[in-house]
Amino acid sequence: MSKENQHQPLPDFDWDKAADKGFGTGYSTADRDRFEQMYETTISPVQEKEVVKGIVVGITDREVILNIGFKSDGIVSSNEFRDLPGMKIGDEVEVYVENQEDAQGQLVLSRKKAKVITAWDNIQKSFDEDVVIDANVKRRTKGGLIVDIFGIEAFLPGSQIDVKPIRDFDIFVGKRMEVKVVKINYANDNVVVSHKILIEKDLEAQRQQILNNLEKGQVLEGVIKNMTNFGVFIDLGGVDGLLHITDISWGRINHPSDLLALDQKLNVVVLDFDEEKKRISLGLKQLQSHPWDSLAEEMQVGSKVTGRIVNVADYGAFLEIKPGVEGLIHVSEMSWSQHLRNPQEFMNVNDEISAVVLTLDRNERKMSLGIKQLTEDPWTQASLKDKYAIGTRHKGVVRNLTNFGLFIELEEGIDGLVHVSDLSWTKKIKHPSDFVKVNDELEVVVLELDADNRRLALGHKQLEENPWDTFESIFEVGSVHKSTIVAKGDKFATLELPYGIEGVSAIKNLTKEDGTVAEVGESLDFTVLEFLKDEKKIVLTHSKVTKAAPAAEEKKEDRPAKAPSSAPAKSAPASDSTKEGEKSTFGDLSVLSALKEQMEESEKKGKK
Repeated sequence: MSKENQHQPLPDFDWDKAADKGFGTGYSTADRDRFEQMYETTISPVQEKEVVKGIVVGITDREVILNIGFKSDGIVSSNEFRDLPGMKIGDEVEVYVENQEDAQGQLVLSRKKAKVITAWDNIQKSFDEDVVIDANVKRRTKGGLIVDIFGIEAFLPGSQIDVKPIRDFDIFVGKRMEVKVVKINYANDNVVVSHKILIEKDLEAQRQQILNNLEKGQVLEGVIKNMTNFGVFIDLGGVDGLLHITDISWGRINHPSDLLALDQKLNVVVLDFDEEKKRISLGLKQLQSHPWDSLAEEMQVGSKVTGRIVNVADYGAFLEIKPGVEGLIHVSEMSWSQHLRNPQEFMNVNDEISAVVLTLDRNERKMSLGIKQLTEDPWTQASLKDKYAIGTRHKGVVRNLTNFGLFIELEEGIDGLVHVSDLSWTKKIKHPSDFVKVNDELEVVVLELDADNRRLALGHKQLEENPWDTFESIFEVGSVHKSTIVAKGDKFATLELPYGIEGVSAIKNLTKEDGTVAEVGESLDFTVLEFLKDEKKIVLTHSKVTKAAPAAEEKKEDRPAKAPSSAPAKSAPASDSTKEGEKSTFGDLSVLSALKEQMEESEKKGKK
């Protein structure tokens, strides 16, 4: 009932009749029905737990009085109208009927609950009808923004703000934004909205137009929306394209951020387009001429260049002379040394170095460089022949071992070969590894020098005199020597003779007097059957010691004995098992040396 109806008397109501006969008793049934009908029409039907509209009929500091057409007015706390600072009497507002009549007979209303219920109804209606809502961005939160729609807080994910990634959410706080409801969860009172869905619809037509008109070689303007290690994604106006890192610059870059930045506008050229997968490959460096085309004509083979190392591999390094122009420095061109090493021993990435152009192919855009050419070739030194004259002694480092010998580096770029036969006078070396190891230092003597062909023959055993000249007089055929069996094969056995040299004996010649065959480790007397000086080979036998010894002694009595001039300091062990007539007649080594000197003096006098 309105305020006006509350204070105006009903028409045709006789108050005197009512006073005389008692309230309501002075009227006929027809009058009573008519008045009851008139009364009911002035009161609106009100249901509890519903949202109704009311008229503001009174405002105080603490309360707002509302008429909702009920038999009594409702009172609502003024705190629930803070969002309506300009509210005045006569304004219409929505309220929620909590109770038609409380304990004091008062109508209980709530605008706050009315707002919530109405807001959820509007949200559901917007979702069902796909309606665009004007939202107010209240604050940022983890993963997105909190926006206000119809007085309800909703979540706007970061991925749903725009078609391109958003890096700073704070710039949207306090602003208004159009959104659409995309998800409602009543159990958690959760609403998810999207602004991106509106942009995508606007861009769909533009995207389709771009794809329909896309051609290879077409230049488009775009904005960098994302950056990765392998390239950048560029927004071409609703369509994304990939600008690979290798197509950003003619020169090498480690990361796209070296030259580009997010949100940067730039022109790019379409390199390729996959219509089925909607993939667009873009290029930036193709908008510029290739650096090789502007390479100075003065640059030729033999020119000296300076640049920066941009890559180091196992086989060499790449020198960038200018962005997009690189040359390969093979590891073999880094040092005059013939022994390949790791290129990182010579240089590192970003080193500024100089080099010499070795080959240049402008058509193929290839260039090979060298840095060892900046120094003199050691094989062309004027002093080389004097420095490495035949017979000169040097020390070097063993760099490589082969089946036939070893290579020794005397200085950087100067290598020589020591044949396996030139390692020792006395030992039979099957492989150089039995004598020396890689990186060992070894003293050698120059045997031959061929500077034109870069060949140097070296020897190690030549540092000492050839003992086989002396051994020839010691190990004469028929002489007997105490020897030890060190190894046995199928047909031959290896013996260790005095002075550390080796001899061989046929297995059949190892039979002892008792008929048994001598085994490895036994020391016995052996008779020399053959002395092959050139082959450095001595053939012996044990079986014929008894027969050969007397013949040898008889032969030695006819001429003076000789002793080695530079034999190893290892005396021949005396025989304990030979009989007195079968003992070797060489005697002490010092006595032999004296006899040899006397013999040499006699021969000199005879010649004179």
